[in-house]
Amino acid sequence: MTIETISPAQAKILVAQGAALIDIRERDEHARENIPEAHLLSLSAIENGDRLGPFDPFDTVIFHCQSGMRTTQNAQKLADAVAPAKVLILTGGLDAWKKGGQEILADKSQPLPLMRQVQIAAGTLVLAGVVLGYAVHPGFFLLSGFVGAGLLFAGISGFCGMARLLEKMPWNKR
Repeated sequence: MTIETISPAQAKILVAQGAALIDIRERDEHARENIPEAHLLSLSAIENGDRLGPFDPFDTVIFHCQSGMRTTQNAQKLADAVAPAKVLILTGGLDAWKKGGQEILADKSQPLPLMRQVQIAAGTLVLAGVVLGYAVHPGFFLLSGFVGAGLLFAGISGFCGMARLLEKMPWNKR
């Protein structure tokens, strides 16, 4: 089954005609910035069996993420979640929607998405380990190695200890 992609302008027209627009990003990403007409059904929720609907074969569902990568990589899984509706993917995701001048709701008081926080923290620790390893003592290189091993473990296992720790920080409690 081939799943078509559409531009933000085409999506805007279809949504006005009654198509469902579904955001598959995580709750923290959606809270910070979203398309007003979009319903949230995160990819992780879909993978856990959550569904919207029921949909009929004549219904149209448009999925979007931040850049279009998650929707493209998981197109069949998304189609299965709303079967038998017609499925479309928003090319370029929310980024393209904004570039196209379409309206978004933004709440910059919301914390950064958790994965961006992980990237910032991991990058800072690796950089600190390298700088301190050269400037102070070679033992600091172990910090960079420890962070790298943690990222490797997170990628293989799907469990990110740093993300779990950052979730508990006061700025992420809303």
